[in-house]
Amino acid sequence: MEALDDYIAAHISAEPEILQETFRYTHTHHLYPRMCSGHVQGRLLKMLTTMIRPRRVLELGAFTGYSTLCIAEGLEDGAVLDSIELDDELADELTERFEKAGYSDRIRLHIGDALEIVGGLEGEWDMVFMDANKRSYPEYYEMIFPRLRRGGYLIADNTLWDGKVASVPPPTDGQSVGIMKFNDLVANDPRVEVCMIPVRDGLTIVRRL
Repeated sequence: MEALDDYIAAHISAEPEILQETFRYTHTHHLYPRMCSGHVQGRLLKMLTTMIRPRRVLELGAFTGYSTLCIAEGLEDGAVLDSIELDDELADELTERFEKAGYSDRIRLHIGDALEIVGGLEGEWDMVFMDANKRSYPEYYEMIFPRLRRGGYLIADNTLWDGKVASVPPPTDGQSVGIMKFNDLVANDPRVEVCMIPVRDGLTIVRRL
C-alpha cells in the first residue's frame, strides 16, 4: 500500500513550496501531524475547488493550514474562504503562513468553536470543507445545510476513520460514533446526492440538490 501511495504522489502535480514547508513544519513541531492533509488529498482539494469555482467557502478545522492553502490556491480572484480553527495557539502561525503564501486577501481566519462562530457569519456558501471535531459532524451538518446554496458542495474529511466505520461490532467512542452518524445522515437525506472517495482516511462529497 505504501508503494502505491508513493506511486500516486509521483504521478500527480507537485506541491507548491509553501505546502512542502507546511507539511515539514507540522511533522516536526506539532502533535498529531497525521491531521495534516498531505500531498495527495491536498491536490484533490485544490482540483475540486477549481472545478466547483466557489465564490464563498467555509472551512471547519484549519489545523496548521495545509488544507486551507490548497482551497485558497484553487479560488478565483474575489472569492473568499472563511476558515475556523478552535485552537487559539495556532492563530499566529496560521496568519503568518497565509500571508507568506500571498492569500491574506482570500482567507478570513476565525478562532473559536465552529458551532458558535458560524451563526455570526452572513450569507450562503458554495462549498464547505469539514474537518473539525468528529463528534460534532452531525451537528455541523444540520447547522450548515440551510446555508449551503442549492447545487453547493460539502466535503467531509475522515469519513472512513481508519476503517473503524465498518468494524463489527461497531466502535462506541465519541469520534467514531459521530462520524458513523454523519455517514448515515447524509446517505439517507433525500435533499442531497453523496459519493465517498477512499483516499487517505476517506472523503465524502455531498451535493445539495
